[in-house]
Amino acid sequence: MALFPRTGRMTRFGPQSSIAELRGAYDAVFSRFGEIPPGVTFEPAQLGLVKGEWVQAPRAVRGRLILYFHGGGFIAGSPESHRPLVSKLCLQAQSHGLVVQYRLAPEYPFPAPVRDGVDIYRNLLKGGLSPDSVVLAGDGAGGGLAFATLLAIRNGNLPMPAAIVALSPWADLSLSGMSMMTNAENDENLSWELLFLSARNYLKKLNPNDPYASPAFANFKDFPPIMVHAGSKEVLRDDASKLGDRAAESNVKVNIEIYDGMQHLFQMTPGLKEAKISLERLGQFIHARTRNPMSASRAAVAE
Repeated sequence: MALFPRTGRMTRFGPQSSIAELRGAYDAVFSRFGEIPPGVTFEPAQLGLVKGEWVQAPRAVRGRLILYFHGGGFIAGSPESHRPLVSKLCLQAQSHGLVVQYRLAPEYPFPAPVRDGVDIYRNLLKGGLSPDSVVLAGDGAGGGLAFATLLAIRNGNLPMPAAIVALSPWADLSLSGMSMMTNAENDENLSWELLFLSARNYLKKLNPNDPYASPAFANFKDFPPIMVHAGSKEVLRDDASKLGDRAAESNVKVNIEIYDGMQHLFQMTPGLKEAKISLERLGQFIHARTRNPMSASRAAVAE
């Protein structure tokens, strides 16, 4: 039985596929995120020129913050589309969240989203939030973007956050992972064609091996601890493994977990045992890395 039942055969995309058709494919995935847990509230956010959404979770520790980058192939998604997933992560981590409303391609191609990520992080620090209390996080393209933002933070000599986590990250826009082929018939959410066209809209004619586009090719020297979860049946499985390789090469603490039999973003499935385990482990990791968050300023996390 399929974990995420299809309404029919997966849509095939080609050179003439419109941006609306591509966005529709991602929207179909987001529609299966389930319900928002009770007690979680949301407020519009703007730090500098970058917009986003505050996520206020019950029992969240003041000052602890997940800076979250939503997925959607760099062309789709929003803070609103990811409310159920981010809320569950915040509850498990006893953390507030800030979901970045980064600019989307093709209207705003690479490197606009990376710049948005760095700008909002810089403004958090200017507002008084301790970097030791911040964890970068994201799913899919947002997972890759979180790593690209971390790379820019390091190279810009900004204080590093406490940790980074990613769910089924897309970190190699060259699509060179073997799982792109071996899981082509197993992945019920993503396809090579969808990702190729998304990358083309995002990169235009720029090099997909640029580390800021594909952090699977970056040097992770001085990165904080990393946790990445992915499913064994997804085409992005090897992207998670590549991130683990880069971390190991740089002697960075890393935990890569590939869940057997699971699909892309299996954490979104209500009632699934593996989803519960994954979110609990991610939450424990975030909690452990931010044990003593400093008080946030008025510009940071509101109670």
